[in-house]
Amino acid sequence: MKKSKTAVVTGAGSGVGQATALALARLGWKIAILGRRKSALNQTVKLAGRLGSRMLVCPCDIGDAVAVAKMAKRVLKEFGNVEVLVNAAGTNIPCRSLAELSMKDYHEVINANMHGAYFTAQAFLPSMRARHSGTIVNIVSDAGKTASPKSGPSYVMSKFGQAGLAQAINAEEKQNGIRSCAIFPGDIDTPLLGKRPVVPDAASRARMMRGEDIAACALLCIQLPPRAVVEEMIVRPG
Repeated sequence: MKKSKTAVVTGAGSGVGQATALALARLGWKIAILGRRKSALNQTVKLAGRLGSRMLVCPCDIGDAVAVAKMAKRVLKEFGNVEVLVNAAGTNIPCRSLAELSMKDYHEVINANMHGAYFTAQAFLPSMRARHSGTIVNIVSDAGKTASPKSGPSYVMSKFGQAGLAQAINAEEKQNGIRSCAIFPGDIDTPLLGKRPVVPDAASRARMMRGEDIAACALLCIQLPPRAVVEEMIVRPG
């Protein structure tokens, strides 16, 4: 079956999600852009200029399964099908070490990073199976490979979960023409850095990757022919 050029991108109001949505729009895709703040999503549409007409703004808390199901119903009604899902949404909290992590903050991170990726994947997998075609890209983190004090346990656990989800999709859905790619970036200069206990200075940020660098990695995974899949990709600042 011929691929459609329809995509859903979570976390599309900033950072990697925004860069990926803009890159897809430039390539002629229709994109449902997801995020909790409508104002941030509208800014992405504004940045797209005339290509903003290709974007469907979908404010959604992806950690809420009911909200995700409602969003997916709207997107599928609008697009007919979804070929690509990019799970780029992610968060962390300043008080992130084991000694100070609160239960509230723990659940906030797990819900946004891990449950959100699972809920959105489950929302669109049935239509992908029906078409026997689909690509799901999880923007993980190198914290999904190795824990470090920099990341905190809730973030590390959520990212290991995202990586496991990508593996599970490949293990179970290959027979249905569906592939999943897990991208493990190192430090990226995005607004999420503002939630670190010690916010990096301008000199440190200048040495980091940009959202568009990771978007280019996602596009590689998406644009490969169906016979090939990048199961894992580790990307770090040069």
